[in-house]
Amino acid sequence: MYAIVDIAGQQFKVEAGKKIFVNRLQGDKGTSLSFDKVLLTDEGGAVKVGTPYVDGVNVKATIVDHVKADKVLVFKKKRRKGYQKLNGHRQCLTQILIEEIA
Repeated sequence: MYAIVDIAGQQFKVEAGKKIFVNRLQGDKGTSLSFDKVLLTDEGGAVKVGTPYVDGVNVKATIVDHVKADKVLVFKKKRRKGYQKLNGHRQCLTQILIEEIA
């Protein structure tokens, strides 16, 4: 069984027992979360599509850790002007464990 869930404005495909990285969420390690914005569920071939959300379906998860993503380098240059600028960015992420789709 899997579900498509809207978490903090982004859509993720989740299954029970899987770990995923999402944008930084509020809460400490070990905090339980519940997401009710389920867009689609598939249970052994029986697909339910919400309008916009599926009624009565929740996804329960636990915060595993708060981490930072790999560094992304942003390089700007204007040719023949002597202008170069190099910036780095590391996105703050939260790793969550999907416990069940109920």
